[in-house]
Amino acid sequence: MEHLNIIKLCVGADTVEDLLDWQRQNAPRWAPGTAEHVTRMWPKRADEILAGGSLYWVIKGVILARQRILALEERRGADGIARCALVLDAEVIRTEAAARRPFQGWRYLDPAETPRDLPKGRVHDDRLPPALEQALAEIGLR
Repeated sequence: MEHLNIIKLCVGADTVEDLLDWQRQNAPRWAPGTAEHVTRMWPKRADEILAGGSLYWVIKGVILARQRILALEERRGADGIARCALVLDAEVIRTEAAARRPFQGWRYLDPAETPRDLPKGRVHDDRLPPALEQALAEIGLR
């Protein structure tokens, strides 16, 4: 079975470092080696997601990182409503920049449409200014 990915806006983050900081602050709430993102809707294509899919994070209109999806688990909010926790590998993998238009919630992302992972050595390269990075991604040069 081919895997399927999910794409989600990383609301409140301006950089990958913001995502990393938020996950570090919340790590005591989760199982060791994991992070979680809770969403209202349960994916109907769960088997394909769990066959090796990742959550791709859109930060300021550009896909910049991903995390492997390890499990889908039910979480109940204080309001008693059941939600879906995307249980993620704690490792955040940076990707090549790929522009995305704004959207609500999450969407499925076919593996053929996913940006490549950055080589480990490029993770700490000096970054371009976010506006330039986004402009290059929009015209397919990044």
